[in-house]
Amino acid sequence: MIIGAFNVENLFDRAKVLNQETWEQGAPVLAAHAELSELLERDPYSADDKRRILELLELLGILWQDEGDFVWLRRIRGPLVRRPRDRTKPVEVVATGRTSWIGWVDLKTEHVDALAMEHTAMVMRDVAADVLGVVEAEARPVLDMFTAAMLKKVGGTPYEQVMLVDGNDRRGIDVGLLSRYPIAAVRPHIYDADDVGTVFSRDCCEYHLDVGGGRTLVVLVNHLKSKGYGSPGDPTGAKRRRRQAARIAAIYDELITAGHALVAVVGDLNDTPDSHALQPLRETTLEDISKHPQFDPGPRTGTFRGEKNQIDYLLLSPDLFARATGGGIFRKGVWRGDRTRNPWEIYPTLTEERHAASDHAAIWAEIDL
Repeated sequence: MIIGAFNVENLFDRAKVLNQETWEQGAPVLAAHAELSELLERDPYSADDKRRILELLELLGILWQDEGDFVWLRRIRGPLVRRPRDRTKPVEVVATGRTSWIGWVDLKTEHVDALAMEHTAMVMRDVAADVLGVVEAEARPVLDMFTAAMLKKVGGTPYEQVMLVDGNDRRGIDVGLLSRYPIAAVRPHIYDADDVGTVFSRDCCEYHLDVGGGRTLVVLVNHLKSKGYGSPGDPTGAKRRRRQAARIAAIYDELITAGHALVAVVGDLNDTPDSHALQPLRETTLEDISKHPQFDPGPRTGTFRGEKNQIDYLLLSPDLFARATGGGIFRKGVWRGDRTRNPWEIYPTLTEERHAASDHAAIWAEIDL
């Protein structure tokens, strides 16, 4: 059996800002969107919050109108700002906090480049995982359509079992599972809460798979709070990721106590193995497949773009890790540019960054069941 994890960064429709010629072009918009989304959740808004909200609205091009080049200001009930007809007068934040209005800021989407879609399918085909945790997929019908149409188009075998439960992210970037084994049970954790509030910004979806012989494989698919677009120094994001890691650790311990010996925690954890945020997971019995003596990372140790740091993971329970015979990182769909130091092999048709399958490499482990 091969277990894998792959952040596909959307299959058919991707945030428009991510489809720019280079990563650097879209980064300021993503950072502003992330910071504004965090600010809008506060209650009440302080004077400093309101000042910063106005700055970010202007940066995003939605200070004077609800539609910008890359984002929409969605207003369902109650106003966020008052825009005077006379533009010599300033726009004001009139909402007092999150409870005084209903709305959010959406990233505009557009169709993913057709060749990028093919490369995503080619990665799935070549990794050939029997169980693949998928991160940042739009919806279950979309994921099902992708595996049935695109995977078949590139010569792969569509998955019989396709599942995705809508999570907490309003952008519709969810975690799902592709499986060649029957999915016996699904348990979302979107409502899990601690003394601060809702834990998961997306989900830690729990899948129970019938792998034969009366055995069950439990896969926890995750996408933790983003590290790339938060406030400077990422203090808020790191705190949220630590809360999420603590809850994953608790769920894992509950599963082990209940007698589930075969458990995998997979997905994009958005932090490095030695980070303070992921410490709760290090304190469990989970073992990182990248530490296996037969794991081959290739020319780089990281899973994101060309970086050295790992943020995508396959963490295995002791019984599952003991059955692992190897694993690796699959980078053929990741753009490398003109990199001459530690380059990696890419698909011959991947000639421009916009054709990349994802900024994330897939990670996989081979298990002898």
